[in-house]
Amino acid sequence: MPVNLSAPDASALHAIDGVRIGVAEAGIRKAHRKDLTVFLLDEGASVAGVFTQNRFCAAPVQVCREHLQGGAGIRAMVINTGNANAGTGADGLARAHATCAAAARLLGVAPEQVLPFSTGVIMEPLPVERIEAGLPAAIADAQPAHWARAAEGIMTTDTVPKAFSAQATVGGATVTVTGISKGAGMIRPNMATMLGFLATDAKVAPAALQHLARRLAEGSFNRVTIDGDTSTNDSFIVVATHKAGHAPIESLDSAEGRALEAAMLGVARQLAQAIVRDGEGATKFITVRVEGGKTGDECRQVAYAIAHSPLVKTAFYASDPNLGRILAAVGYAGIADLEQSGIELYLDDVHVATRGGRHPAYREEDGQRVMKQSEITVRVGLGRGDAADTVWTCDFSHDYVSINADYRS
Repeated sequence: MPVNLSAPDASALHAIDGVRIGVAEAGIRKAHRKDLTVFLLDEGASVAGVFTQNRFCAAPVQVCREHLQGGAGIRAMVINTGNANAGTGADGLARAHATCAAAARLLGVAPEQVLPFSTGVIMEPLPVERIEAGLPAAIADAQPAHWARAAEGIMTTDTVPKAFSAQATVGGATVTVTGISKGAGMIRPNMATMLGFLATDAKVAPAALQHLARRLAEGSFNRVTIDGDTSTNDSFIVVATHKAGHAPIESLDSAEGRALEAAMLGVARQLAQAIVRDGEGATKFITVRVEGGKTGDECRQVAYAIAHSPLVKTAFYASDPNLGRILAAVGYAGIADLEQSGIELYLDDVHVATRGGRHPAYREEDGQRVMKQSEITVRVGLGRGDAADTVWTCDFSHDYVSINADYRS
């Protein structure tokens, strides 16, 4: 069961003027499930993307990069679940291009104006003929209000769809932001086994939009981890349709740019945290906050050492306050000149360690009380400076192993 996360209310998700979404059952891996989703964008929309840093990236990631760099206005996105089209070589690239060509023929646009996305099993041929057969139904289904259907249609091992919406005032006009994401395992930043699609009706200059996409990814999807594995297919796409009634945003440092970024970052963080809350087998949502570093980079370095540790994560699952595991992770995080005498450790309100050793007032029953909660904050002070950063993770349970052992069956 996901940790304090429920399926979205379709009526609470705002449509984005200039975006229509359709979903179909194409039988890509399993029958009778939504597995093919299309986004149709009005002419003039701007699109930016951030993708996996895994060098063994999937064919659709390579094609998306190619089409975005080509400069043609993106008019459609095609997303399939059940097959990642990764580890498929030249044949996989041909099938990704064939997906774009098939959608382009039906929509009357160029193949370079279509972005393909795939998620699912690696090293199996993409059944492009099933995608081609399902595209007419997906396109016919396209409606502005189908965000909840899309959130369901891009799921793999997710247990609930993930979608959030917000509105803000930008330049005197109401601006709408809506997004969906998928992911539950093989999650690690840069990015993760996740797909994220975030759209707004705001007017944003294309150069500013790419910068915005990177900043949003850094503040959300690049701050989550479930198991430390960086996937082959990670994609985060930001769409601006330019339909809102404000002047174009040329700089994110303007008042309008800051207001829009804050609204979009709020939704992006909800989407990213929802992935952790729905982590495979997760029973607890854990915030790891590292303060007092010399730089943000070293704070993240320590935070991820804690968040990736199987020993730490299994201790949280068992509600076992074996908290020396956290201190050990801080120590091996890779900060060569770290002084253990400066380290402070807290679990929520419980002061566990001070000056590198057990706090005199700490009692194990206090640690266990916190670890039994479904939401926990680990706070570490390094005593080296003023920098701080936060990542979000979850525990490891027996179900994580079972889900991944049975994934292809």
